[in-house]
Amino acid sequence: MDVYSILDQARFFDGISEDSKRILTRFCLPLERPRQSVLFREGESGEAMYLLVRGRISLGKVSEAGDETVIKVLQPGEVFAEVVLFERRVYPVTAVALTDVLVMRLLRRDMLDLLGQEDFRNDFIAMLLRKQRYLTDRIQHLTRHDVAERLRAFLAEQYGERLDIQVEMNKKQLASAIGATPETLSRLLQDLKRRGLLSWKQREISVSPRFWNREE
Repeated sequence: MDVYSILDQARFFDGISEDSKRILTRFCLPLERPRQSVLFREGESGEAMYLLVRGRISLGKVSEAGDETVIKVLQPGEVFAEVVLFERRVYPVTAVALTDVLVMRLLRRDMLDLLGQEDFRNDFIAMLLRKQRYLTDRIQHLTRHDVAERLRAFLAEQYGERLDIQVEMNKKQLASAIGATPETLSRLLQDLKRRGLLSWKQREISVSPRFWNREE
């Protein structure tokens, strides 16, 4: 396994120096997990951050009433759980594999040692700032756009503007991921089906080319 190439292609590590990437390769621990397995649960002691290499992972929170909120659906190349390095020693979300996945674990103790090196620390802080900007942009997107546009943007981001999409999550999870209630998403899907723009059957979404036209 070419770990350097994996790090080199990961969006999170854009701009990091070659030296920092080569240092990181020595601490990457590959881990495979099957679909529906839990990598870690909210509130558990945080011993590692992760890089998703293959598959999709859902990050979510569960309320006291048992309601799940999907915070983000991860794609290959994304890093998650880095918060355990700084803010807290427990995981703030639950990570569930939506497909069979391959991740790289980076143990907290190893990362803290690396952050003691000035060059690596500066690179890493820059990466965190880029991720913070992404989260800020996502919040603005959720507040500025209606549910239909948020659904369109989510599907385009996760799968590209395809006409046949195999989804790994159920409708309740998707509703949460786009900041909508299941009832609101259900009404939207019914309207899209009536207009011949999109239909969802089991795990298959069929999309009309007109759906990707923002004027529809």
